[in-house]
Amino acid sequence: MPTTRVRSQTLYVPAYSHIYVRNAQRSMNLATTLSIRNTSQDVPLTLSTIDYYDSQGELVRAYLDTTRALGPLASTYVVVDTDDIRGGVGANFILRWHAERPISPPVVETVMITGANTQGISFRSTARVLREERVSTDTLGHRSDADL
Repeated sequence: MPTTRVRSQTLYVPAYSHIYVRNAQRSMNLATTLSIRNTSQDVPLTLSTIDYYDSQGELVRAYLDTTRALGPLASTYVVVDTDDIRGGVGANFILRWHAERPISPPVVETVMITGANTQGISFRSTARVLREERVSTDTLGHRSDADL
């Protein structure tokens, strides 16, 4: 299998500020953690956008006002508090990152959790690639660049 290295990505990450229980009139609020993990052992990546959108696609909050470097094997996170239900059941993050040279893509996911009364619920959602600039290296060492 070819090894894919990526220079940049735009990612869509599903999130849920609350979920419905039994019917649409009863819901449980969730705390959401967006986790971003640089998997490169020697190259930093730069985060340029972490935006949080609601179920209607409206921007709720921009989490970055300037770019942020994430060192090799470093991680960072964003937390949406349990009481902040502005995102709704169709909330999502749009995240953009880039690196100076191609790297293995970061691991980006959301973890939602609640502990209401005696019941606890937790689950995660993984990022989906909307756009990327990648470099594939085949087994013979040939490179091909593609902007998807």
